[in-house]
Amino acid sequence: MKSLKLLFAIILTGALFSSCTTVFQDSFEDDFQNQISLERVVSDYDLWYVDYHRTTGTGDIPYVSKAFTLSFLNGILYANNNIVDIGRTGNGLGIDVGTYDTFSGVLETNHDLDGANDFDVTIISNNEIRLYNYRQNVSYYLIGYQTNTFDYDKLFYENIEYFLQEYVAWEKTTTNGGVQNAFDDENYLAFTPENITTFYSSQDNFGTHVDSIDWSYVGGYEVYDVTGYQDLKILTLNYDGGDIEEFELSVINDGKIRLYNLDSETTYDFSGRGFVQYLKGEKTKKEAKDIVRNNNRKRTKVERKTKNRRNLK
Repeated sequence: MKSLKLLFAIILTGALFSSCTTVFQDSFEDDFQNQISLERVVSDYDLWYVDYHRTTGTGDIPYVSKAFTLSFLNGILYANNNIVDIGRTGNGLGIDVGTYDTFSGVLETNHDLDGANDFDVTIISNNEIRLYNYRQNVSYYLIGYQTNTFDYDKLFYENIEYFLQEYVAWEKTTTNGGVQNAFDDENYLAFTPENITTFYSSQDNFGTHVDSIDWSYVGGYEVYDVTGYQDLKILTLNYDGGDIEEFELSVINDGKIRLYNLDSETTYDFSGRGFVQYLKGEKTKKEAKDIVRNNNRKRTKVERKTKNRRNLK
């Protein structure tokens, strides 16, 4: 009788061990497959454009809010925090801002300044993912690109307010056509990152050092989308003195913009002076006199109004 009990116990123990081994093996294989899949998902694209205007939730992860693109490569987390020089900085990936891991099936990031943050990753389409952080209750939507197919126009025009902020000053370089008007005397413009509604202007002589510009005029500005155009905006400058100037705004390159005055039909080109580089949150090296510079700039959701184009050229 004792031998039968012993035999039964041996058989039962063997069955349980075999079952546990199978479950453990299946679980391990599932975790391994999830790890491979998640790593492949986040590293398949060179750049992930942070479509911040689609962000949902109540919280905030600072390093994501500051970034225009994120990249995940061999455990290193990269970010482009500037629009200017994007495509060149870090061979297009931007700067090294931390590390990441996908081993647990969750995207674990460790930013050099912001510390550790974990994200659940959901695939939206073949080149779109959602990053969800449950502690902050925030979701970010990312669009994947290779460096040679990245949509630079989309980046510039969807984030035009932030591009304007990346120079301490914009200096007028050429004036073409049109009738004489008051704006002909404005030689410098500045758009400051303490908010996305304040601008400054100056009539100082060309060649004035950016830290010495006398910002005599101030006002509010607004950027509008243009019906039927993805590569054109309308910029309205509302001077505190009551004057209003309205322009068609287009980007020539990452150091030059063009303003077409809708009333005088004058075309002005402005070149950026005093590039403001946003790294990991440290202070910028140069700041313009009498202009507030937010060293911890991050994006907010921009909801633009739309206008029809007038004065077709």
